[in-house]
Amino acid sequence: MTDIKPILNFLQCETPDAWVRWALANEPLLLLDHANCEKKAASTALTLMYRYVGDFEMMHKMSRLAREELRHYEQVMSLMQKRDIAYGQISPSRYASELRKPIRTHEPGRYVDTLIVGGIIEARSCERFAKLAPHLDEELQGFYLSLLKSEARHFQDYLKLARKAAGGESIDARVEEFLALERSLIESPDDTFRFHSGVPQAA
Repeated sequence: MTDIKPILNFLQCETPDAWVRWALANEPLLLLDHANCEKKAASTALTLMYRYVGDFEMMHKMSRLAREELRHYEQVMSLMQKRDIAYGQISPSRYASELRKPIRTHEPGRYVDTLIVGGIIEARSCERFAKLAPHLDEELQGFYLSLLKSEARHFQDYLKLARKAAGGESIDARVEEFLALERSLIESPDDTFRFHSGVPQAA
């Protein structure tokens, strides 16, 4: 199993057990939103490649990331088909939109912050795969554990690119600001279950 200690040390909190129980009670919705998250992750990578042309390291890493995320998307869809889970339209969680609100509007601040947020989302996704895996059936457990290596690498890639984009200035304060916001989103009540939602309101 991939060592995710660097991710646990990076994030300010672990996923609450109340969310894990919520996820297990909503497995079809978990897989549907997981598929949407993989699709969105690929889209984010492609957007960066279009918006910030010229950074060859970033474009190479985002190209690889987009391919991997789309492959994961295909794998989730296959699992859904196998389990007769319909693919319908659902609203996104508040998580990503709230996490992106503090992103600066000027460059290179916008670029740096976007990369930081990308890294945090990948880190949380990896942590949740690991948290869920022990409670899942053998097929789904194996799939989620197989995702850990790539998600952990994506997290590192995003932060490395953010430090590079900052041009020698420390990004630590920005990272901590986004991590504090992320923790509040993970630990606070949500009325709708999603892969990145907080805890159920009744918890």
